[in-house]
Amino acid sequence: MAEIVLGIGTSHSPQLQLPPDEWPNRAAADRRNQKLWYRGQPYAYPDLLEARGINFEREIGEETRRARFNTCQQAISKLADTLQRIAPDVVIITGDDEHEVFLDENLPAISVFWGGSVDDAPPEFTEADRLSGLYTTPIANAPADRVTHPTDPDLGRHLIVSMMDNGFEVSACNKLPEGSPQGTVAHPFFTVGHAFHYVYRRLMNNHAIPSVPIFVNCYFPPNQPSIKRCYEFGKALRKSVESWDSDKRVALIGSGGLSHFVIEEDLDQRILDGLRQRDEGKLTDLPNAYFNSGTSEIRNWIIMGGAMADDGLAMNLVDYVPCYRTEAGTGCAMGFATWE
Repeated sequence: MAEIVLGIGTSHSPQLQLPPDEWPNRAAADRRNQKLWYRGQPYAYPDLLEARGINFEREIGEETRRARFNTCQQAISKLADTLQRIAPDVVIITGDDEHEVFLDENLPAISVFWGGSVDDAPPEFTEADRLSGLYTTPIANAPADRVTHPTDPDLGRHLIVSMMDNGFEVSACNKLPEGSPQGTVAHPFFTVGHAFHYVYRRLMNNHAIPSVPIFVNCYFPPNQPSIKRCYEFGKALRKSVESWDSDKRVALIGSGGLSHFVIEEDLDQRILDGLRQRDEGKLTDLPNAYFNSGTSEIRNWIIMGGAMADDGLAMNLVDYVPCYRTEAGTGCAMGFATWE
């Protein structure tokens, strides 16, 4: 039977490729945002600053930004080195899709891909995108042209059948939908979104291990899976992998998070402690309303927690790096962890 030999939890924020001297551009967009979610409530920027009662000015200086950016790059390199060292035969990636593939007319809560390949291609950024805090650099490691990566349709199909048997009516997808442009960025049609191509580009250096993408609707009501359901999905996913009649060695990767676009370090530490201690309560007892906007991506770490709950692999926190952008504490908290 198949064996899970590695787990990885990783942030995938565009801020990981945005040069630190460009972070103030993204901060300007934060100040215009009328829905900055914090502890289950949306705030306009001035209201958020008042609600938090803390000025994070000390966290946003140029030297601090640069140091934290460099720390994140070191953590990503460690994850990539670990993946290369363990060398699994196939990787299951759970990640959010932000209307890059699935649109509102057909938006599955959880969809398992079982086609034979997926495509990745670089988006086209305009000067307006750059000024809004969207930017691509060589460190993003985007392919120069459209590329095709191998997937594992046998494992994908097995997961669909097994998850159905385990009480999860997952959607099945064997060809990527057309998708749509995201904001002003010209997003390539029929390609995976950023939660997945980050793994192919940054952790696999565009030499992709065969994978099974699992799309989780983290962002969009009304059918976001609950935090409790994500944990249960992780437990069922592990059973499904171990029931696969194959001698392949499997890695699980949860791509997304941690708290953003408002950083909540106390929430992040609770999640990380819950993962480290295999504490289901810490991972699932908070209100679902706490997991909206960017913080909703923590669902992919919760899935990892369920999958690794009954396993001998120990969690190792590679790093936790809160990358602040404004005095109100907006930004993205980056997390990097392995189970091996």
